[in-house]
Amino acid sequence: MLEEKILNDYKEAMKNKDAVKSSVLSFLRSEMMNAAIDKRKKVLDDSEVVVVIKKQIKQHQDSIEQFEKGNRQDLVEKEKKELEVLKSYLPEQLSPEAVREMVKEVITSLGAQGMKDMGKVMKEATAKLGGKADGKMVSDIVRQELSAAK
Repeated sequence: MLEEKILNDYKEAMKNKDAVKSSVLSFLRSEMMNAAIDKRKKVLDDSEVVVVIKKQIKQHQDSIEQFEKGNRQDLVEKEKKELEVLKSYLPEQLSPEAVREMVKEVITSLGAQGMKDMGKVMKEATAKLGGKADGKMVSDIVRQELSAAK
């Protein structure tokens, strides 16, 4: 399970005195515990862990953007290192072409007619992709395909 792998990697990072990895995984474990408490579970399944990781990744990406605007290159580098640690726990990401093919299949199967069906297509595509693609990229591709379908 992904949660066990994160715990073992955290222990390993502590032994190796890897400050960046241990702090990232410590915070991630804390967020996973909070999510488990919210869901009234002892442990999260892998898909729920991926949701927590993606939330953390989004926060780091937002931080990087803000630090770049503030001209804080030292903090940008720190956030990027932490982001790489988090991304290593996500499932293999699909290429934009593979996502586009999947979105086309979903649009065809649902008989989507345009932008009014974006919500239905996004829901189905996100479920089919199961965390293997960035949500923003999926949204952009769905929007492009639905605009072309008019």
